[in-house]
Amino acid sequence: MDKLESVLAINGLLDAEALLAKREWQPLRPGVAISYIYRTSSKGPSAAILHYQAGASVPSHIHPDFEHILILHGSQSDGTAIYGKGSLVIKPPDSQHQIQSSEGCIALAIWIKPVMFLDI
Repeated sequence: MDKLESVLAINGLLDAEALLAKREWQPLRPGVAISYIYRTSSKGPSAAILHYQAGASVPSHIHPDFEHILILHGSQSDGTAIYGKGSLVIKPPDSQHQIQSSEGCIALAIWIKPVMFLDI
């Protein structure tokens, strides 16, 4: 979805099995899949659900604007802390981190602007 034209509601975000089965997934990184909820433009706000397999990671990246992450299932670490189910993590503009999930994780991510990966 390239732009949001009406109200969008996602039911069952806390039901991991149903969420994984009902969404369309595409690879983001090895062991990490993404299912976009919306993307307004290549430089604008986006929301997506991220699914990390156990042991998967996302390399170092910068957030040019705010990022909001809600952990729906499992846990992930940004190198400074481990965030489990129910954690809301808000990263400020110009923050940099990498993400790793040793047990696997499903997270709702909302970006004001797209991330910039540093490994490219």
